[in-house]
Amino acid sequence: MSEHHKQLLEQANAAISAGDHEGFLAFCTEDTDWTFVGDRTLKGKAAVRQWMATAYREPPRFNVHHMIAEGDFLAVTGDITLTGEDGQATHHAYCDVWRFRDGKLAQLHAYVVESDPQS
Repeated sequence: MSEHHKQLLEQANAAISAGDHEGFLAFCTEDTDWTFVGDRTLKGKAAVRQWMATAYREPPRFNVHHMIAEGDFLAVTGDITLTGEDGQATHHAYCDVWRFRDGKLAQLHAYVVESDPQS
């Protein structure tokens, strides 16, 4: 199951990197629950869809460093580059901890900090 979860997340990330929000959301449960630690919590696909419309105006660029899976959980570390409303790129380091349910992304705890692109 661990390798399967890694493959599902890779496919979901490929969709979002291509600007396909609905393609990404197809990998999520209807009641998906996302917590950006210290920032906000999104409950359900509609909330995630609304957030993506502003946060991912341009597709994000991911650089995954590690994926560690156990049972229904997958921890992912890496960095992501986002383009803000002003058109400027911002770089972030992240650690996402996903919980899968019935083969879909059911819960996310995301730890994200702005970082220097060279680090």
